[in-house]
Amino acid sequence: MGNSALKAHLETSQKTGVFQLTGKNLQEFPEELQRLTGNLRTVDLSNNRIESLPAFVGNFQQLRSLSISNNRLIEEVGDVGVNGNQLSQLPASFSQLKALRTLSLSANRFKEFPSSLGSLRQLDVLDLSKNRIQAIPAEVSELQVIEINLNQNQISAVSPEVSRCPRLKVLRLEENCLELSSIPSSILTHSNVSLLSLEGNLFEVKKLRDLEGYDEYMERFTATKKKFA
Repeated sequence: MGNSALKAHLETSQKTGVFQLTGKNLQEFPEELQRLTGNLRTVDLSNNRIESLPAFVGNFQQLRSLSISNNRLIEEVGDVGVNGNQLSQLPASFSQLKALRTLSLSANRFKEFPSSLGSLRQLDVLDLSKNRIQAIPAEVSELQVIEINLNQNQISAVSPEVSRCPRLKVLRLEENCLELSSIPSSILTHSNVSLLSLEGNLFEVKKLRDLEGYDEYMERFTATKKKFA
């Protein structure tokens, strides 16, 4: 891509707060974006050939959406969409993206739940589906998210601390390795979760009604369903 074309994109982004440059075979994250770290809200660099993210990515203090899906990222990234890469961990600078609202890390190579996400206090939706995560740790209680998607992982253990997530209403755990005994009753009795999705695990979903707190959970589920009917 020529410098004049990139310059035009930068000038537009300075006015709109949105930078979009997809499918252009870019091999590097544009260094010129450093000039706009103070006002960019959305960056979309999907479908390129970017292999790494620069250290200055943590300087985008106003960034709510950063999509770098379908690139060639291996070790580092921060975003709202880095689906379809090969990530197994997040860089320390990622925790500086305080304004992120939605974070998708689907279809990567995470084996552990990223512990650094608790610092993203504005995060509403977290998608970690299609990874290799084996357990949900106690640190998850630090998250402020409304929805967590962990479908299609290898989860066999869930910390009771999940019930302490103050805003969590949707928890998706479909197609994992969970036994009925792996589901903490506190999620049913002492949480705000109103949609717990468990299809495709090692027990029949109807068995969930045998757990303590099922009636309390169904009251929340029904109330939410009526609200959006």
